[in-house]
Amino acid sequence: MHILILHQAFATLSEPGGTRHHEMARYFVRQGHRVTVLTGQVSYLTGEGTDGGKWLSKQTDPFGIEIFRSYTYQGWHRSFLHRVFSFLSFMLSSFMVGLQIRDIDLIWGTTPPIFQGITAWILARLKRAVFLLEVRDLWPRFAIAVGVLRNPVLIRLSEGLERFLYRRADHVVINSPGFEEHVKGKGATDIHLVANGVDGSMFQPSRDGLPIREEWGFKDEFIVLYAGAHGLSNDLEIVLVAADSLLERKQFQFIFVGDGKEKDQLISHAQALKLENVHFLPAVPKERMPEILAAADACVAILKPIEAYKTTYPNKVFDYMAAGRPVILAIDGVIRDVVEEAQAGIFCQPGNPEGMVEVIVQLEKDRALGKQMGLAGRQYVEKHFDRTIIAEKMLDLMIHFLEGQGSSP
Repeated sequence: MHILILHQAFATLSEPGGTRHHEMARYFVRQGHRVTVLTGQVSYLTGEGTDGGKWLSKQTDPFGIEIFRSYTYQGWHRSFLHRVFSFLSFMLSSFMVGLQIRDIDLIWGTTPPIFQGITAWILARLKRAVFLLEVRDLWPRFAIAVGVLRNPVLIRLSEGLERFLYRRADHVVINSPGFEEHVKGKGATDIHLVANGVDGSMFQPSRDGLPIREEWGFKDEFIVLYAGAHGLSNDLEIVLVAADSLLERKQFQFIFVGDGKEKDQLISHAQALKLENVHFLPAVPKERMPEILAAADACVAILKPIEAYKTTYPNKVFDYMAAGRPVILAIDGVIRDVVEEAQAGIFCQPGNPEGMVEVIVQLEKDRALGKQMGLAGRQYVEKHFDRTIIAEKMLDLMIHFLEGQGSSP
């Protein structure tokens, strides 16, 4: 089977960002299938471009995955309008490149951005391939909820595009059970859950992270770490407020690893508050994330207190659990169910820095509890969210779709 993955923000293990699709593609290749990836030239996390703005570059990675990077406008972090230009540029360039890729059996389109779903649909119809639409984010619902998308005309057009794709897809895959009600209400019929997860083999919970702690200049301090996007949705100002409350208690240190549109503003705010206990580090490739997480005593997952975000399964939570670190969870909803069932961390209300401070102090006072939660989380993801199991489920679904059978395996 030849699978084409159309994903503007695709990231390999040697790049910063989510690597769900790279990890799955590696599994598919090991099982004897051919995988081609059509992606953009701008990192969604850092906003930095690659390939010098060339129309197209091609490589075959060490795992045997063919990766095409087509022209993408480099305005990702300037504004919402510039980001839309970036989406549209990739939509058009990827279509032109996709026409040249032959013998495709299944096209795996993934959103967001939703515009690339149009390219995937058209290519699938032209090439008589199965069109699998994966929903990783309820766009435009999230954009509307956070206030990024406000224009009534654009909202109606975006929602119309969303309904169009859900109804035209041969099959729809969601990565969180919280999405099912929404996509079904928008017209999707054949819906399958292939959850977010983690490659547990990358992480060793027993690692003490001492080399990284020494590199950062720490010894016995209690390190609270956030790793991931620094965007509007991530509500990292709340973590700064928590850090400010603990400023006089020198044992607490806060590390932010990653990049995003809001990072410069967060740095400026921390400097204005003279938060000597806050440290910002650049985004790192996924292959370095195990050693980074090993240096943490507790890890923060946070989103704005918006009802829509209760539907999400954030990647970082599964990475934290696989690393054997307790989760400070400021996200309600389906991911809270996972963390609490696993006994892998402590929930605090989103938007409430005082509650976050209480959790941090509790975990620092009872470090044995944190270690217990970390190990419990590791055991839970090994059983329920291991990437190999999830990739196997996705591949079984794809084979089933191609065979055209009537019911799900």
